[in-house]
Amino acid sequence: MSESLRAAAARAQQKLEAEWRQNAIRDDGWFDATVPCGAGTPPWPGDTPFSCGWTLRIVTGGSVNLSSITMSPHVGTHADAPLHVKDGARDSDAIPVQPFNGLVHIVDVRDLSGAISRAQLAERLAVVEPVRLFLRTGHSVAEGRFPFSWPWLDAEVATDLARRGLTLLGTDAPSVDHKESKTLDTHHALFNHGANVLENLDLRDVTPGAYELRALPMRLQGADAAPVRALLRMIRAD
Repeated sequence: MSESLRAAAARAQQKLEAEWRQNAIRDDGWFDATVPCGAGTPPWPGDTPFSCGWTLRIVTGGSVNLSSITMSPHVGTHADAPLHVKDGARDSDAIPVQPFNGLVHIVDVRDLSGAISRAQLAERLAVVEPVRLFLRTGHSVAEGRFPFSWPWLDAEVATDLARRGLTLLGTDAPSVDHKESKTLDTHHALFNHGANVLENLDLRDVTPGAYELRALPMRLQGADAAPVRALLRMIRAD
């Protein structure tokens, strides 16, 4: 690389670092909507909880501390892959990134129970055809315990939304289906029409409205779900 190219690259890097520092100082309103993967995070009953062990420890003579984790990919905030509900379907490595980044509408359904109908959703949703939709149910493992029940989007409503362009349905609950479901109709409705699923969000500090979403499913190969780090920033009208 020539000296002029090196200098240009250095200037570009300095500019990026300055912008990064300025954004960090200014605080652009981003907040973390991720339920962490930890020993205190409740898994789905019967699923593999998070645990952290150590392969090497400095205190016992190792050159570094080297950890090893065991967990279900459904612990904490995660994206389900179609493989979760259908043999031979796409696995976690094929979860697309684009649906998890962009405008998302968040609705408050804490006053509801059971399957959420078209009419109930319409009362709370400012747009007719959302591309991304999050449900704040108020029943989240972020509280430190696994919820007894939660409201969920009716499968027919999910089908209708996905046919009209919904690419992502998220919830703060452990599932987009109800707790006792064995058929997982809402999962199937979404996956059958190309939509995606994001579960176990932490929406306790979120008010209804439009937000910018930045979420990246981890690129795990061969699994039925992937952990996700999800960030939200409210979109304010000027």
